Amino acid sequence: MIKPDIHEILDGHKPLGRVNVGRIMDGLIVLSAVAIALETMPELPANLRRLLFTFEIGLLAVFSVEYIVRLVSAPRPLRYAFSFWGIIDLLSIAPAIAFLTPQWQVVRTFRLLRLVRLLKLFRGSHAMERLVVAFGQVRGELAVFGVIAGLMLYVSAVGIYVFEHDAQPEVFSSIPNSLWWAVASFTTVGYGDMFPITPGGRIFTTFVLFIGLGVIAVPSAIVTAALLESETNIQRRIRENAENGDEGEPETENPKSAQSIKGE
Repeated sequence: MIKPDIHEILDGHKPLGRVNVGRIMDGLIVLSAVAIALETMPELPANLRRLLFTFEIGLLAVFSVEYIVRLVSAPRPLRYAFSFWGIIDLLSIAPAIAFLTPQWQVVRTFRLLRLVRLLKLFRGSHAMERLVVAFGQVRGELAVFGVIAGLMLYVSAVGIYVFEHDAQPEVFSSIPNSLWWAVASFTTVGYGDMFPITPGGRIFTTFVLFIGLGVIAVPSAIVTAALLESETNIQRRIRENAENGDEGEPETENPKSAQSIKGE
């Protein structure tokens, strides 16, 4: 067995005999999420709590072995260690510090790191790779709209402060405090803890809500268009491979390949 095959087996792309190791690891991650939820129940029996603790120790051992195997079998171990998935794999076993060291058990941050394991469910997902490709293609446009959204939030906070500060000095006490209202309004959540009562504030809020809908809708449309374009490029490469007699996997799953296709 060569080293690249080990990663293919762990990702679930290549079964080990009749066993799909990747699907087993995904099942353990889901069970880990269930265990995290159950252990927060105050009425949980002591014997079941001990069972969950033992299960967590077993999971840490499994994920630790997986990390070591991936690190050793990687063509460039150091590059894998500092890659996105390498860091995710490392963080998923970091809670071992909390379980093996009593003085760290009270630090909830280490225990919450177990939730990072849920990201491992997306490893090897072609749909996730296409999404990454789509975000890479439109990162410039998204950055522009991110800046616009930030500016609009600030302008909205200043505007509502000007209109409502005199009428509600305790609610809209400052511009930074008014930013919470701007975020809730732009996302159309509207918790109701901060709302305008003056005519000018209500008119201003109406404009903010309409602008907020546009700021949120436009990036969604951009990403959707990029996803469709990415899928079109993949299908085109599949047809080209079929015409050339190449039965291999399309290369557009790689972001760089997809970008090169876009530039053709």
